[in-house]
Amino acid sequence: MRRRYLGAAMALALATALGVVALAPTAGAGTTRTYIVLYRQLAVAGDAAARIQSAGGTLVASYPQIGVTIARSSNDGFATTMKKDLKVQGVSATNNFGIQAPDLAQQGSGGTADVPAVTTVWGDSLSNRQWDMTQIQVPEAHAINTGTGVLVGDIDTGIDFTNPDLQANIDVANSANCVSGLAVQGTSAQDDNGHGTHTAGIIAAAANGIGIVGVAPGASIAAIKAGNSAGFFFPEAVICSFMWAGTHGIDVTNNSYFADPWYLNCKNDPEQRAIWMAEQRAIKFAQQNGVLVIAAEGNFADDLAHPTLDQQSPDDTTPILDRAVTNACIDIPAEIPGVVSVTASGNRVQKSFYSSYGIGVTDVIAPGGDTILFDQSADVPNGRVLSTWPQLLPQTCAATRQVFDTDGTLYCYQQGTSMAAPHAVGVAALIMSRYPGMSANGVTAMLQNTADPLACPDTAQYAFFPSVNNDAPQVCTGGPGYNSFNGHGQVNALTAVGG
Repeated sequence: MRRRYLGAAMALALATALGVVALAPTAGAGTTRTYIVLYRQLAVAGDAAARIQSAGGTLVASYPQIGVTIARSSNDGFATTMKKDLKVQGVSATNNFGIQAPDLAQQGSGGTADVPAVTTVWGDSLSNRQWDMTQIQVPEAHAINTGTGVLVGDIDTGIDFTNPDLQANIDVANSANCVSGLAVQGTSAQDDNGHGTHTAGIIAAAANGIGIVGVAPGASIAAIKAGNSAGFFFPEAVICSFMWAGTHGIDVTNNSYFADPWYLNCKNDPEQRAIWMAEQRAIKFAQQNGVLVIAAEGNFADDLAHPTLDQQSPDDTTPILDRAVTNACIDIPAEIPGVVSVTASGNRVQKSFYSSYGIGVTDVIAPGGDTILFDQSADVPNGRVLSTWPQLLPQTCAATRQVFDTDGTLYCYQQGTSMAAPHAVGVAALIMSRYPGMSANGVTAMLQNTADPLACPDTAQYAFFPSVNNDAPQVCTGGPGYNSFNGHGQVNALTAVGG
């Protein structure tokens, strides 16, 4: 994951943020900032716009279903004034636009993308490089089901609407740009980063003879743009995205990020509490409207069940060093109740060196790539996962990771839990298509029960990759039926559809 991404790759950066004693990011007088205003009893005041205006702000978006509004203000006293309103439960600024720090998934050998091809017996022209699909038996599953009739919402940096391997499967009408906190429908959700196009390809790249094939090539996919060009997923965008998903017939969402600016958001901290509660309300709203939420766990080799330090947050300004945290601080959305959380595996079918994990947190594991603990071969040249990439953004994919199909279409190798989550999302889409009408809870149970159980690996091989945040060694706890590294096991597309 990049900083905010939970998965993979470019040279920019992904990371995580959480906190204990919350220091509010500083802003100079007159700096316009975005605020989350949380109302009591899930009820936005009828005159919310006027109240916000009187406090020196402007209403951006209102979500009365969950008692949340998004506001903008250059008044340094805006939050203080709004908190005096008896109808308001909390107010938090959401960002300060700073720098990003690299994460553990950026380490490892790269290798070049130009390697001898192997014979393709399934899929499209570059499917000989899709070791990840073979590992979870996607080719065999496609003989039974391809995900037809399912609508996936990819909450990410957008999707390249012109990509020839995705274009036929993109649902433009149910796509939206949520970066500002107010949804703008349609092609404004164009990807300006690359990350979203990559995750979208893993989920639903078309079986059309070119490039790659997604886990669910028969599914439709909506671009729900929450991440900006720098890869930040701020609270207003995350809230907007889940509200959009819950009101537009989305069946399952992919969430390959953590919500900025706090890697671990602390509900016992007054600065973060409003953000924590507002995001939880939005996710719960989507879930109550039938949306299955699947999320990546992150790339900091952290034991999320036992957090002690967060060295990343706030990630949009200067992080607080040695910031102590507890279980009151969580990775959102991965640790929200009911969310299916995914760790990453490489081609050795064990947890990737960078992947975060945790007993009671991890549900399943799926291919995300591993550039260190992998076995090199023609179809696994560098340990990473190959997927679609915006044609106009070659600079955001390292040259050694680029692959061009015979028609010139660009593909990119990446690694991270960002790549793992969409594999699980694709399998969930296959289940939904195979068993129409199954509830989100039923799909979760099917995803877990049909996974291939994996025992804890020899953790000595992770000795050089301790937690990025507290330097603790990686420890796997539990048995083959369920453990902190692998959850219930690696997703299996074939058994998931009854094969």
